[in-house]
Amino acid sequence: MLVRFRILTACAIAGVALQAQAQRMKWPERPVRVIVPFPAGGTSDVVARLFTPRLSEEYGQSFVVDNRPGAGGTIGAEIAARAAPDGYTVAMVPSSYAAAAALYKLPYDPVKGIAPISMIQIVPFILVVQPSVKAGHLKELIELARAQPSTLNFSSPGTGSTPHLAAEFFQQLTHSKFTHVPYKGDGQALADLLGGQIHINIATAVLLGQHIKSGRVRALGVTSTRRSRSLPDLPAIGEILPGFAADGWSGIWAPAGTPKEIVSRLNQSIGRILKVPEVQERLRSIDAEPTPSSPEEFVRFIAAEVAKWQKVVVTANIKLN
Repeated sequence: MLVRFRILTACAIAGVALQAQAQRMKWPERPVRVIVPFPAGGTSDVVARLFTPRLSEEYGQSFVVDNRPGAGGTIGAEIAARAAPDGYTVAMVPSSYAAAAALYKLPYDPVKGIAPISMIQIVPFILVVQPSVKAGHLKELIELARAQPSTLNFSSPGTGSTPHLAAEFFQQLTHSKFTHVPYKGDGQALADLLGGQIHINIATAVLLGQHIKSGRVRALGVTSTRRSRSLPDLPAIGEILPGFAADGWSGIWAPAGTPKEIVSRLNQSIGRILKVPEVQERLRSIDAEPTPSSPEEFVRFIAAEVAKWQKVVVTANIKLN
């Protein structure tokens, strides 16, 4: 009798497990929310809207962008992290996601509190100087900054932004010192650079490309470890400063506990979409390089980014007002 009971119990448990798995494999049976923790129109939003129509077509259910901006992207990230892990909420996050761990007291774990899906793209920033700065290449800029500490200033789109942290990282590795001038966005920061009030700026090719070509600013390097596809003659800062990397990037994750079957399916879908010529062309038009990854590779990358920016923030004693 006891043996029979145990057999029936085991069969019942197996049946429940198989039924649960079957239910999961029917996913998605309703629209999937794609949280973007920044306003519409930004890079994260553009990338999300590049993918959602293709995901909708593949799965036969709508993938709907839900912009939830605020607090450096942490509001949207928290909403996604706290959502039910049922495959109906995912988050598209940019590089500032990792920096936020050093700048804010987060109510979620940016590494262990997520189910990573895939990296999507990496885009290098460009370090440029105003033509009046007597530096024709990176080594001259470093020497100038060391000889005249705090004399050169640099603009950023805000305290704690990736360009700001990239400049702080550069100073720490070169033992040089600039003066930070934060702005509320790239527009005025770029305007003052072109007007001569700002000496140094770090931004994307989308913002700086035409001004580099016209000679209104001088490009000294890209913030990646390798050279940019669109600017192959421009050295990577990592060539001169081993260990330096401060690229923009984006990736997609789901709440921790999301079924592995769903994560795997989405990972494969992202990989397929990133091979579509139209998608590759669109990303490369903003100087982004399609960068699919496994979930494991993506979470290791996030963990390394979080550790790097925490060290930079602590060393520079960066505080948000």
